[in-house]
Amino acid sequence: MHIRTSFPHETTHEDLWIPLPDGTLLYARVWRPLTDEPVPALLEYLPYRTSDWTAPRDHQRHPWYAGHGYASVRVDIRGHGNSEGMPTDEYSATELADGVAVVNWLAAQPWCNGRVGMFGISWGGFNSLQIAALAPEPLKAIVTVCSTDDRYDNDVHYLGGSVLAVDMHAWAATMLAFVARPPDPLYFGSAWRDMWLKRLEAVDPLLHTWLAHQTRDDYWRHGSVCEDYGAIGAAVLAVGGWHDPYRDTVLRLVEHLPADRVRGLIGPWSHQYPDRGLPPGPAIGFLQETLRWWDHWLKGIDSGVMREPLLRAYVSDSHPPATVYGTLPGRWVGEPAWPSPQVRKVTYALQGAPCLVRSPQHTGVDAGRFFPFGNDADLPPDQREEDARSVCFDFEVGEETWVLGRPGVRLRLTSEVPRGQVVARVCDVAPDGSSTLVTRGVLNLSARRGRERAVPWEPGATEEVAFELNGIGHAFPPGHRIRLAVSSAYWPWIWPQPDSAAGFTLEPVGSFLDLPVRARDADRPPIRFEEPEQSEPLGVTRGVAAHGWSPVTLDEPRPERLVVRDVAKGEWRLEVDPRYGGTRVYPDGLEFTEDALEAYTIQESDPLSARTRSDWSIRLHRPDLAWDTTVRTRSEITCDRLDFVASNEVVCTEGGEVVFHRTWEKRIPRTAG
Repeated sequence: MHIRTSFPHETTHEDLWIPLPDGTLLYARVWRPLTDEPVPALLEYLPYRTSDWTAPRDHQRHPWYAGHGYASVRVDIRGHGNSEGMPTDEYSATELADGVAVVNWLAAQPWCNGRVGMFGISWGGFNSLQIAALAPEPLKAIVTVCSTDDRYDNDVHYLGGSVLAVDMHAWAATMLAFVARPPDPLYFGSAWRDMWLKRLEAVDPLLHTWLAHQTRDDYWRHGSVCEDYGAIGAAVLAVGGWHDPYRDTVLRLVEHLPADRVRGLIGPWSHQYPDRGLPPGPAIGFLQETLRWWDHWLKGIDSGVMREPLLRAYVSDSHPPATVYGTLPGRWVGEPAWPSPQVRKVTYALQGAPCLVRSPQHTGVDAGRFFPFGNDADLPPDQREEDARSVCFDFEVGEETWVLGRPGVRLRLTSEVPRGQVVARVCDVAPDGSSTLVTRGVLNLSARRGRERAVPWEPGATEEVAFELNGIGHAFPPGHRIRLAVSSAYWPWIWPQPDSAAGFTLEPVGSFLDLPVRARDADRPPIRFEEPEQSEPLGVTRGVAAHGWSPVTLDEPRPERLVVRDVAKGEWRLEVDPRYGGTRVYPDGLEFTEDALEAYTIQESDPLSARTRSDWSIRLHRPDLAWDTTVRTRSEITCDRLDFVASNEVVCTEGGEVVFHRTWEKRIPRTAG
């Protein structure tokens, strides 16, 4: 990583308030070049607290853009961080309308030339796409990283029509902990307490809403730009990583948007900006790459970015299973169109007699993290134990086979119960028997005829079901085996259906695995990127806060992922430390400490025993202002045959005194999940 200290422009930064049409003020931090000429503005628009949570990451990139001649602006969404107003649901109509107003406000500033770009990762990538679909006139280009065009089937709530237990719950719990945090008096002023208490009174756990919409209805269509790609008015640079759950959005965007206004980039990365150097690498000079995009669309400079292939993608070499990789070996390839003329479908026919697929309910404990962030235990370990809990079909690799795109399966199934799910994994099996997960996919059997409705299976009936797996770029070497593993459970990724312990019968004859096989490159021009660089770090230190508060007492560091098996009870428990925080001390004096622990429990033969729990503890402390606040949250889901049962609690203190305490208990009917 190169830390850049000199730029074409000297810069300045200021914190200011952006007024919305209803009088609400949004908190913004602006970095600008010192120049008399107006410049384009770049907007990153998030709920994640400009003055603390994202401040270190913001400081890596916003000053860098300012040094290259852009006004780079970071804004807290209404009801979050230091902005006024009440919080809303994610990507609400209010959030998007506010975003349009911010774009127009930026374009009207004397230091802006009227041309605006938006960028962001995850939430910021989502709302960049969604605001681009509202087509405010000044918004000319966006860079959307690790985002989705489909809020129902490619987000943290549902997958293949199934409830995503691992992130439906964990993300709802995370946002409950976020929204309960107070504004910072150093930036918000003396009215911070009144605003905090008003927000807390307005809080309702998002989990209630998300679980109430178990099929693809109008709630999920809102904000899903796949409903109308033609509405997107800005040029789109779509970026993803093969270890990020949103990478298929890049493939859909380069397929459906006009080729003269879109480019796609997929590396081996996790859910991170590609310049941060977090595993797996290789990292690239992503800021330089986005600068080419901004220069072309916002300054009219011929940067050559639109002469790049429509899609640049990384094809990883075969690698042994591991939960973290510093750098994955492989190569970049360029596709002039998508679907690519260099990719053809190769079909592998399953063989054998009909087989009962009845997986233990803890199948999936070695799935790895749904959102890998570059931590040591994020990625799936050796899949041999998972394969043993599945029905497997192996295919010998005679010559090196490059797979690029989304594999698919067509399976003939017979089910004796009305509800269930099927999970398909593709693994790379080495001669020593080790099994590396390549990709996977899920189908809720009630969603087999479309995500818009739940259709129970007629007991005893045989049907063909077809679904796609997540996209991947991977090279299978000769002498290895391509393994298709089929299971009827995948906990805790997928919440089990009430009758899923019965499994289903798979008929191999008439069942197929379809792989998108890409021609191997010969003498094509190599694709290269500059080395990663960033601006100087903010100067945040990690460790124990000077005034000694810790949310938990640990004799030794807690494992990132811990699997506990109670042999007598037949119970499995997965404990996850998401490694979000720890203690950070900021240059402005803020001491910020957060801790989270997730737990997923199930009995191996009882799908109704599934239970999730998430606990958060946060402290925000300014010794110089005698400001000391804490937030503690607890969130749980259990189930019976008919309902999900959600339980949530928030406790907030100021100076050690409780100022807010509320619990929620809600039963939500299992209409499809």
